[in-house]
Amino acid sequence: MAGFEIRVSNSKKGKGLFATKQYNEGDIILEEDPLVSCQFAWNAAYRYLACDHCMRPLETPEQNVRRLSAKPDIVLPHSDCFETDLLNITSCNQCGILYCSEECKEMSAAIYHQTLCYIQNETQHPINVLIETWKQIHYPPETANIMLLVRILAYIQQHSDPPSAAATIKQFCHRTENEDAELVHKLLGDEFSGQINTLREMTANVINGEYVQEFLTPEGFSSLMALVGTNGQGIGTSPLSLWVNSVSRLTMSDDERQQLDMFIDKVYQYVEGESGQFLNTEGSGLFQLQSACNHSCGPNAESSFPYGNHRIQLKALKTIRPGDEICISYLDDCTLQRSRYSRQKELAENYLFICWCERCTAQSSQPDVTSEEEMSDEEVDADD
Repeated sequence: MAGFEIRVSNSKKGKGLFATKQYNEGDIILEEDPLVSCQFAWNAAYRYLACDHCMRPLETPEQNVRRLSAKPDIVLPHSDCFETDLLNITSCNQCGILYCSEECKEMSAAIYHQTLCYIQNETQHPINVLIETWKQIHYPPETANIMLLVRILAYIQQHSDPPSAAATIKQFCHRTENEDAELVHKLLGDEFSGQINTLREMTANVINGEYVQEFLTPEGFSSLMALVGTNGQGIGTSPLSLWVNSVSRLTMSDDERQQLDMFIDKVYQYVEGESGQFLNTEGSGLFQLQSACNHSCGPNAESSFPYGNHRIQLKALKTIRPGDEICISYLDDCTLQRSRYSRQKELAENYLFICWCERCTAQSSQPDVTSEEEMSDEEVDADD
C-alpha cells in the first residue's frame, strides 16, 4: 500500500504529495517510470548512445571513459564489479533505432513508437526537420527536447482510451495563457521565442489527428511547451558514475582505496579535459507522481536514478511524518546554498512562483543581496 497521496496543498501551490505514513532518512518513498522520456537532441548528436526508450547507456564504463577522455588504451580496475548487460541490445525492424532490450522495444512500440517510426537518414523527414530546427533554437546545456512533446502526443494518439490519456496530460497543464507564453519565451530565449508557431506547424507535420488537435492550436501548443519546460524532469545516466559507485562499495585496504581514489580523480581530469562537463547521457521525462512534489528550499526528499535508466526513485532526506508534505528542490545544490533573494529570483524566472517555504519565511528579513559573489553577478547583469 502506498504511503503517500496527492491532494490539494494550498491555494498558491495547488496539488502536492503528502505522506500517509512515517518515512525515516534514507527510506524509499516511491519509484516510477515516466509516461514518456526522451534523450536530449544535442546529447544524441554528441554520440551518447542510449536506449531510445529508457535512456540506459549502450556502452560499458570502460568504453564510456575511453570515448569521453579520447584515451583508447585506458583500463578500468575492478571493471567486473559492475555488470553492463549489452548482450540484449536490439533494434526496431523498420527504422533501426536501438533499445537495450526486447522489453524496451515492445514498450516503446506500444506507447508511442508505432506512430513515430521513421527512416533515420532521411534528412527531409518531418521528424528530422523538427529535430534540426529545435537544435538551432536550443543549444547545450539543454533543459528540454521538442521530441518529448511529440512523444506525449503519440502517447495520446496510440492510447486505448485517447480521451483519458489526454485528460492525464491536461493534469499537468494548470497555468494561464500569459504564464504559458512567459515560460515558452524563457525556454526558447529572446532570439527564438517568435518561432513557436514554426515549431507548432512542424510538429503538426509529424503527428496530427482528432485526439491531439486541441494541443496543436496556438494556445494548446504553448501550454504543452510550458508543460515540457516546467514538468519535464531531468534524467542523467552514466556508466562511469555507476562504476564509481560500485567500486566505492568494494572492500579493500586503505592503501588500495587511496590508489583507486587517485585513479578516479585522474580519470575525471582526463574526461573533463576532453569533454568538459558534458559527461552523461541526458534527457527528460514526464512523471505522474514525482511531478506532484512541490519545491522547498529545505527539501525533505530527493530524486535520483539509481538503475542507470529513466526509472526515478524518491528518497527521504530526513524524517517525514504522516500528514507532512513531501518536497524536493527544483534548484541545483549550488543555487540552493545561496541567499533567499537569489533562490527567489531563480524560481520566479524559471517556475513563475515566489517560494514561501519554512526556510524562505525564516529568512524573510534578509537583505535582497547577501554575498559579494551575488553582488558581482548583479553588477554583471546591470552592465549587460
